[in-house]
Amino acid sequence: MAGGAGQPGAELLAFAQFLDSSPQPLVYGYGRRSLHELRAREFGRLAGTVYLDHAGATLFPQSQLTSFTKDLMENVYGNPHSQNISSKLTHDTVEQVRYRILAHFHTSPEDYTVIFTAGSTAALKLVAEAFPWVSPGPENSGSRFCYLTDSHTSVVGMREVTAAMNITSIPVRPEDMWLAEEQDATATSDPNGQPPHLFCYPAQSNFSGTRYPLSWIEEVKSGRMHPVGWPGKWFVLLDAAAYVGTSPLDLSVHRADFVPLSFYKIFGFPTGLGALLVNSRSAPLLRKTYFGGGTAAAYLAGEDFYIPRESVAERFEDGTISFLDVIALKHGFDVLERLTGGMENIRQHTFTLVQYTYAALSTLRYPNGAPVVQIYSDSEFSSPEVQGPVISFNMLDDNGNIIGYSQVDKMASLHNIHLRTGCFCNTGACQRHLGISDEMVKKHLKAGHVCGDDVDLIDGQPTGSVRISFGYMSTLEDAQAFLRFIIATRLRPSHGQPHPLATPGEAGALPADSEAQNAVPATRARRSPSPQEDASPDSRVWDNSPTTVDAVSLRPPLLETTRTQQTPSEKAAGIPVGGLGSHIVTNLFLYPIKSCAAFEVTKWPLGNQGLLYDRSWMVVNHNGVCLSQKQEPRLCLIQPVIDLQRRIMVIKAQGMEPIAVPLEETSKPAQICQSKVCADRVNTYDCGEKISSWLSKFFGRPYHLIKQSSDFQRNARKKRGKDQSACTTATLSLVNEAQYLLINRSSVLELQRQLSTSDENGKEELFPVNNLMSRFRANIITNGTRAFEEEKWDEVSVGSLHFQVLGPCHRCQMICIDQQTGQRNRNVFQKLSERRERKVNFGLYLMHTSLDLASPCYLSVGSQVLPVLKENIEHYDLPASEKHQEVIA
Repeated sequence: MAGGAGQPGAELLAFAQFLDSSPQPLVYGYGRRSLHELRAREFGRLAGTVYLDHAGATLFPQSQLTSFTKDLMENVYGNPHSQNISSKLTHDTVEQVRYRILAHFHTSPEDYTVIFTAGSTAALKLVAEAFPWVSPGPENSGSRFCYLTDSHTSVVGMREVTAAMNITSIPVRPEDMWLAEEQDATATSDPNGQPPHLFCYPAQSNFSGTRYPLSWIEEVKSGRMHPVGWPGKWFVLLDAAAYVGTSPLDLSVHRADFVPLSFYKIFGFPTGLGALLVNSRSAPLLRKTYFGGGTAAAYLAGEDFYIPRESVAERFEDGTISFLDVIALKHGFDVLERLTGGMENIRQHTFTLVQYTYAALSTLRYPNGAPVVQIYSDSEFSSPEVQGPVISFNMLDDNGNIIGYSQVDKMASLHNIHLRTGCFCNTGACQRHLGISDEMVKKHLKAGHVCGDDVDLIDGQPTGSVRISFGYMSTLEDAQAFLRFIIATRLRPSHGQPHPLATPGEAGALPADSEAQNAVPATRARRSPSPQEDASPDSRVWDNSPTTVDAVSLRPPLLETTRTQQTPSEKAAGIPVGGLGSHIVTNLFLYPIKSCAAFEVTKWPLGNQGLLYDRSWMVVNHNGVCLSQKQEPRLCLIQPVIDLQRRIMVIKAQGMEPIAVPLEETSKPAQICQSKVCADRVNTYDCGEKISSWLSKFFGRPYHLIKQSSDFQRNARKKRGKDQSACTTATLSLVNEAQYLLINRSSVLELQRQLSTSDENGKEELFPVNNLMSRFRANIITNGTRAFEEEKWDEVSVGSLHFQVLGPCHRCQMICIDQQTGQRNRNVFQKLSERRERKVNFGLYLMHTSLDLASPCYLSVGSQVLPVLKENIEHYDLPASEKHQEVIA
C-alpha cells in the first residue's frame, strides 16, 4: 500500500474500508454512468493531471463545447436589440435560457428575475449601487450594511460603495451568527417605518468549504434573528457563487432577496458571465442611476428626461449582453444533466470524495505522532449540508512548524497536481483560521506581502494556506494521487526514497520514469552543463574586436562524482588539480535563449545588462506568451552557440539542421511585439519565420523566437535588507530577477551528498555533480570552501569587478529538470527543501556596480572571488596579481 513502509500513520486509507466504516450511506459516481468513461471521453486533456482547483474554476466537458460550436455554425444569432429575424432568434433563445436558469434553481419568472452580469462580482456591485439605502438623519439612524467576515473580497468591497452614501458597514463573525441562532426565535421586531438593512453571507465559504445554514435567510428576513441589534427591515443577499457549483439550491424554499453567481463555477464555460437573481418582492425597491443602451423606454438628449424599461432585467442590463455566452449556458445545462443526472448526484459524489480525503489526511502522522497537516474547518465533514467539497490546510513538519504554501505548491506541480494557495480572496476567513490579527496583516503589508504573492511565511507564521477542491468529474484516483503526494513528500522511509506516488494506470498518476519518458525522448546529444534560469545580457553589439574573446564550445556532460577531476574550463584556466584555493571562478555560463541550454565560456565580455547576450532571446507560443521549462521541458535540448566574430547565434538540436540567427536587428524592418517577463512588459522583435518554422518543427507546435529590442530598457528595482529606503537599480535583459546568478560548488556537493542513496546491495549511488550544477542555471560558479557560506555575503569582487548581492534565488520546480535529457527528478527539490528549512533558496543574485563600459570588461574562469560578509563586514584582501587582471583596455 502506498505510503506503507510499515510505519503507523503513514498508510493510505483504503476506500473500501472508509465506506464500510461510514455511519451514513455514501455515493460515489453517477450510477450506471461510468465515471472513468466520462473522464476519458469528456476530459481527455486531464490525462496525467490531477486537477484540484474546482472552487477556483471547474472544467468544461468536450461535448459542451462541441454542441455549442455546432449551434453557432448552424444558426445566425444577431444583436437582440435589433428587430430582424436573426435578432429575434437571439432574443427568444436568451429568454429560454432565463427560464432554464430559474428552473435549475427551482423557481419561476413570477418569483425571480435573472439579470445577466459580467460575473458574481459585477452582480454584487450592482446590488451595492442599487439597494435603497437610507442615510442617517434626525429621525432615523440610517441603513446598515452587514456582511459575514467569512466572505469573498467582492462582498467586503461593497462597503466602499455604501461608505460613499454615508451608510455604516458592520462585519459579523460566524460565531455571532451561531450564537444568534440559539437565542429566542420567537422574538420579532416591527419593521414598519424603519430603514432597510442588508445582510450578506455566503452559502459556502470559498476558504474552508463550510456551508452556512440556508435557514438564516428566512430567520433574518422575518426578524427572528438579528445579525446586529438594529431595528429595521432586513434583506438578505446569499452569495451562492461557490455553493452552486456542486450543490442544488432551491429558491422556492430559501427565498433570498438577491443571489449573485458565476456560471463558470458550474460549467467551466463560458467565463466572464454571471447573473443576479432578484426576488420579485425586492426588485421594485432597486434604484437605477446610470442608463445604458437597451435600458431606456424613452429619453431626451437635450434635457433631463429618462423613462426606464418596465422589465427589471432590461432595466439593469446596460448595453448588449454577451448573448452568445448566454446561449452557451443552454448547452451547459443539457450536458451536465446528461452526464451526472443532476446537482443532487453531484453533491453526493463530491462529498464522498472530500470526506474520504479529509479522513485520510486526518490520520497521517509522523513517527513521533505529530500530525502531517493542519486542517482549517468549522465542521467535521459530517454531511454535505455543513461542508462543501473543499479542504483548506497547511502542511506541518514533525515539530509542528508550518511549511509555507508556496513550497507545497511547487512540490505539487512536480507531481502535476493543480491546487490553490494563499487566502483565496477571503481575508476574513484566513485571519480567523490562521490566527492573523489586523495588526499582523498591516505588518505583513509593510514587509512586502500582498494578496496573491508567494510570501508564505513571515516570522515563521503563515500568511495563507493550501486549498484543494473537487468537481463533478473528480475521481477517487485524483484524491488518492493527492494523498500519495502528501505521503511521499512528508513520510519518506529512512533511506531517503519516496513512496510510490500511484499505481500504474491511475488517472493523474505518473511514476517518475514514465513521466520523464512522456515528457521528452531519452535521446540526447552531447551538450554543456548549465546552471539557473535568469541572469542577463546586453541587447547592443559590443563594438570592440570579438577575436579577443576565448569562448569555449559546448562540452559533453561530465560524470564526475568527486572534485578530484578537472573540468575543461579549469584546464583552460591553468588551475591545478585539487589546488583551487578559496573562492575562485571555476565555470562561466550564459544562456542566450531564456530557458534553453547553457553556453559555457572561459572568458566573456560584459554588457550593461550582465554577460553579453545572456538571455537576450526567448521562445514564445502562438499567443506571444513566454515559455519556460516548466511548461516545455524540451527547451533545454535547444543548444545556442554565440559566434561573436561572425555576429551570429547558431542554434542546434538533435535531429535538426543547425540554423543561424543574427545577433542584432538587420536593416530589414522587424515585426515589433510586446511580451511579458515576470510581470514586466518588454519590447521585442520577432526573429522571423525561418527560425519559427524550425522551432515549430522541433516542438510540434507553433512557436516563435523573439529578441529584446536594443532601444528598450527594462529596469529592476529591488529593496535590500531592513533599510526599506535603500534600493538598487539595474537594467535587465529577459531574466527573471537579476543580472547575474552565482552558486557555490561546495553547496552543490553538499546537496549531492544528501541526494546520494544506497541501492539494495548497499552500494552508494551518487548524483553527478555537473548534472546537479546544471539544474541551477547559474552564470558564475565558484569553488568555495564551505557549503552555503555565500549566503553571508553582502558584496562580491571578481578580479577588479564589483558586484552587489541582491539576495538569494528562490527556487522553483525547474531545478528538477535534468538539463541533459529534459527528464524530471522530484528528489532534487524535495531534498533542497528539507535542507533549506522550508525556504527553497540556492545561489545569489548579483548586480554589477560602477561598471564602466568605455573599456571592454570581461569575466574569466580562474579569477579570484572576494566576498564582503554581512555580519562583520569582513573583507578578503585581493592579491596584487589579481587586481588588474579583468579590466582590459
